[in-house]
Amino acid sequence: MHSSSDTPARTGPFGSGLLGPLDQDVSVLRRRVQRLLTAALIATNVIGALVVVGLAALLMPAPGMSGALVRATAIAVPAYVVAAVVVGTLWGTRGALRTLRWAAEGRRPTEAERVASLRVPLRLTLMQAVLWGLATLVFAALAVLLQPAVALTVFLVVAFASVVVCAIAYLFGEFALRPYAARALAGTAPPRPLSGGVNLRMLLFWCLGTGVPVAGLVVTAVLAWVRGDVSTTKLAVSVIALGLVVLCFGLLVTVFTARAVVNPISSVRHALGRVRAGDFTVEIPVYDGTELGLLQAGFNDMTAGLAERERLRDLFGRHVGREVAVEAMRTSSELGGTVRTVSVLFVDLVGSTALAASRPPEEVVGLLNRFFAVVVDEVDRHEGLVNKFIGDAALAVFGAPAPLGDHATAALAAGRAIARRLALEVPDGPAGIGVATGDAVAGNVGDPRRFEYTVIGDPVNEAARLTELAKNAPGRLLASWTAVAAASAGEAGHWRATEDVTLRGRSRPTTLASPR
Repeated sequence: MHSSSDTPARTGPFGSGLLGPLDQDVSVLRRRVQRLLTAALIATNVIGALVVVGLAALLMPAPGMSGALVRATAIAVPAYVVAAVVVGTLWGTRGALRTLRWAAEGRRPTEAERVASLRVPLRLTLMQAVLWGLATLVFAALAVLLQPAVALTVFLVVAFASVVVCAIAYLFGEFALRPYAARALAGTAPPRPLSGGVNLRMLLFWCLGTGVPVAGLVVTAVLAWVRGDVSTTKLAVSVIALGLVVLCFGLLVTVFTARAVVNPISSVRHALGRVRAGDFTVEIPVYDGTELGLLQAGFNDMTAGLAERERLRDLFGRHVGREVAVEAMRTSSELGGTVRTVSVLFVDLVGSTALAASRPPEEVVGLLNRFFAVVVDEVDRHEGLVNKFIGDAALAVFGAPAPLGDHATAALAAGRAIARRLALEVPDGPAGIGVATGDAVAGNVGDPRRFEYTVIGDPVNEAARLTELAKNAPGRLLASWTAVAAASAGEAGHWRATEDVTLRGRSRPTTLASPR
């Protein structure tokens, strides 16, 4: 998956360059993710232990825990944290890496592997829920045996800590596995979220930043009311401490929430700016298994479609001419045409039959390409349309399909420029050039299943006949005086009338004009 370095598309939901490992060796990525998962496992359990200690200090009724319970807890808490880390490493981290084996093998995941990979954070969360659910039961049972009066408080304290640990485990796991999520979702557009979705993420954020601290406040008040032995000072300190937790920790979690939602949207917004500027190759990494990831994948599908459409439009324009392509997309494509006054330029190589017989085909093609490059360049520069290539000849139209106010001037000027450049740039490919002006039918000719845009009428035939005569004329360029008379005074000054000739297939004579 490629993306420009100047776009935030490679930024993870918590800022920074989290998605950098996408470009790293698979073994490096594996070691990095394994370290992150292990560190996250240790951090969540340590945080859980600190939450237990803090809540116990606030919620424990007077006179507090007995000496026996304190000693037992001082031994049990560190032992349980170490055991949880060891079990979590063997159960959670190794299991996660087994699920992500497809990345280590350097292949694309199957659909089942993709779904399983995106659900690894949920599996890690469930693992922590099992471990801390067991801890809740163990410490509550310990309190029942040693000091039954505080058993309910111990149960609630550890249960609250379990919720915090589970929420943190999900967030850390999702954070650590972003590179794998990006690889799993690369080039896909799943029809539905493959992980818990934004709803689950927002619920966990709420539990972590608001639910647990506020529940602690409620439990503190209820216990104080039920027991009736909590001093006003202790109750006030408990409420103030938990209130500060709600304010500070809630603010931090809210910032994380905003980043998790805004960063994927920002990547799409910045990429949309590049699309608006005409860059249809932009592609953003899909690193989110929620609806936000579907948005990123949908954007990539959209840009792929736009790029294909632009490629087809460019190819269509190269085949039929950009003006014809624009007109075809603007109007309905039907057979028939309209009568327009246009100017026609016809150019044909001299001695092409002998040329093809005396030179290798590769040389002939190279000569034709150099020849047509000059013709196309000058016709485009004078706002005309190269309507078709006919072997070693080309037909250009000025005034159709796009109207051109001074088409005769443009056609004559283009003819002079082509003659001048061919003599300098393609001396081994002399060509006759004819220019004529008149009424012709411009439109689609053929069958509804296959047609082409063309111009049919007397000026086309006249320009072709003038080209035949021009092959033997000085400068190899001739025009009808009708075209010169229709041109501007400035362009007409470059031409002079020579003689009247009845062209082949015509009944009335044509006054020839050649450059001065």
